[in-house]
Amino acid sequence: MGFERCHPAVNLIYFAAVVASMITFQQPVFLTVSFLCAFAYSIKRNGWKAVAFNLCLLPLIAAFALYYSSYTHFGVTVLRQNMVGNNMTLESLVYGAVLGVIGAGICMWFSCVFSVFTTDKVVYLFGKVSPRLSLFLAVALRMIPRIKKEAKRINMAQQGIGRGANQGNLWQRFRNSLRIFSMLITWTIDSLTIASESMRSRGSSLRGRKAFSIYRFDNRDRLFVIGLFLCLTLTMMAMLLGQTDMVYDPKIIWTQVNPLFCIGYGVLCLMPFGLELWTEYRFQKARRSI
Repeated sequence: MGFERCHPAVNLIYFAAVVASMITFQQPVFLTVSFLCAFAYSIKRNGWKAVAFNLCLLPLIAAFALYYSSYTHFGVTVLRQNMVGNNMTLESLVYGAVLGVIGAGICMWFSCVFSVFTTDKVVYLFGKVSPRLSLFLAVALRMIPRIKKEAKRINMAQQGIGRGANQGNLWQRFRNSLRIFSMLITWTIDSLTIASESMRSRGSSLRGRKAFSIYRFDNRDRLFVIGLFLCLTLTMMAMLLGQTDMVYDPKIIWTQVNPLFCIGYGVLCLMPFGLELWTEYRFQKARRSI
């Protein structure tokens, strides 16, 4: 409870801002702040399952950095030669790690997006602009968890007759996995057909169709937008001053970062996390007073 109860437009603007900054920034300080905040907020939203997912991303970052430095040749600080005789440089290794952090951070932010956005919010945001797009996104968001649940159910049923994805030798596991995948595809197509017919019978394709909305822009949204605007102003100032950029080729040139801009960006990334903590605190306080 907390950030997901904000207006859908507020959710959209916030996540668009943090994901866009994660993609465009090159300075390791800002990227580390965004990465750590995404790590914490994804755990807050998704529980202990997010811990395992996030920790699995760490070795992937290291592996990508090694792979990138082995096959991308720039920089002047040679560390060693790989197996095919190419030079591995410090600059390419660091830049590979930066790209890995960006990719992992985007994955964690999108896990938060999927936990906050519901099909109702998607339809509300895009229904008037593009009804077909909103319907497609709503169905896609709803089908992802259903497909995962159905895949587990099919696998459990197949395990009962000795045809599970983890049963038998390597060839048998491959055949069992293909069989489960075929069943899952058939179920998905059937479910999408039923959903399409259901929406058509409700008049989703009719022109001039109106929809009831439960979302209202209240004082909590206004306060959040004010704080978001202030933090984005500091972040934009850092971008205009070039403090979010970094030079890696041919030599690493460290960009000095103003602590005020870094703090402003950190507050920006922690805003939904802080809002949820504050909401829980008020809820527990009200509960104890009863």
